[in-house]
Amino acid sequence: MGSTRTLLTETDDDGQVVSRVRRTVLPGGLRVVTEQMAGVRSASVGVWVGVGSRDEVPGLHGCSHFLEHLLFKGTAERSAMDISVALDEVGGEFNAFTAKEYTCFHARVLDHDLPLAVDVLGDMVTGSRILAADVEAERDVILDEIAMHDDDPDDVVHNLFSEQAFGDTPLGRPIAGTADSIARLTRTQIARFYRRHYRAANTVVAVAGNLDHATVVRRVRKAFGRHGFLAGDERPVPPTTTTRSRRPAAGAAHATRPLEQVNLVLGVRGLTRTDERRFALGVLSTALGGGTSSRLFQEVRERRGLAYSVYSFASHYVDAGLVGVSAGCLPEKYDDVLGVVRAELARIARDGIDAEELARGKGQLRGGLVLGLEDSGSRMARLGKAELVHDELLGIDEVLARIEAVTLDDVRSLAAELFAQPEILAVVGPE
Repeated sequence: MGSTRTLLTETDDDGQVVSRVRRTVLPGGLRVVTEQMAGVRSASVGVWVGVGSRDEVPGLHGCSHFLEHLLFKGTAERSAMDISVALDEVGGEFNAFTAKEYTCFHARVLDHDLPLAVDVLGDMVTGSRILAADVEAERDVILDEIAMHDDDPDDVVHNLFSEQAFGDTPLGRPIAGTADSIARLTRTQIARFYRRHYRAANTVVAVAGNLDHATVVRRVRKAFGRHGFLAGDERPVPPTTTTRSRRPAAGAAHATRPLEQVNLVLGVRGLTRTDERRFALGVLSTALGGGTSSRLFQEVRERRGLAYSVYSFASHYVDAGLVGVSAGCLPEKYDDVLGVVRAELARIARDGIDAEELARGKGQLRGGLVLGLEDSGSRMARLGKAELVHDELLGIDEVLARIEAVTLDDVRSLAAELFAQPEILAVVGPE
């Protein structure tokens, strides 16, 4: 069946097993990771492929996202309609997304329909035909999607922020591509990209819910064994990134749109996804702008009435990271909003946070983590990302312990380091 080992076992206060995570490596290097959950009647499966928009050379900008669309268009065994009907008729949820460092195809079904979901996803991922007619039809769909994002000022300002930070590099470009890059992509380019990156050694199948690991592995072997997928080279696709930390460029970028609001993102260089200080950053970001009790929400919205929306965020990559604040306001309040945000960043860099904010930040992170893992879909995503991009799976209790271990000094020193850096500013709004 392949090499199998147990990664985690979680028990309740009575010693009863409530969750068990197991991992099997199949021929070709395909990894199957499952979490058996007690007391649920659903199951979620995700196929995680280690390719995203930052793996694209300039001539292939948008190819990962284009390919994600095309894998729904049919195989030798199923038409696009067959794929849609298969999950719809059992009440399943079915979708996909492309990120900068990976692509995921996922489904959530009743537990007894899991074999069907595994078979459909396996067929799609290993046997897409990528027909020329489908490429042309889907090209227009993607151009519409790009236009939709261009009409959303929040999407525009965050894309502009990434572009300012990372320039004309894959990490700085929008995931979906641009109208020009999508118009230029050919069927041959997309098919070559598919053959290069969609390989067993570059793929993880993550499943969580009411399941039996051995049975899932047999289903995956059968579903992904077609089209020679498991007979491929066991070496992973060479990465296009390095582990050396990438330093974003400071500066300001502006885009004019005929909007009623100004949208802004102000940020600095952050942490990579493996940095041990990411737990302290989670507490810091929560205290700064992570909820209605956060500093920015209280100061910008509640006390001054300057903006409806204001929040903080952190993004992590293998060799880079960003930390920032996003806000939307009326044009005449832009200067005040930017001034208040800058003042709060300077204050938290100078003084850190207090004990009450520390406790509140930890509580929000704990609650968000545990409540977010109540369903099989979130558990599946945790498994897939842990196996594909983090190279470790921390137990929930261990994550909670690391959050609890964050101190005031940890947050203060991190804030002083981060917010002393040159700022990156992106602004979208009326002239």
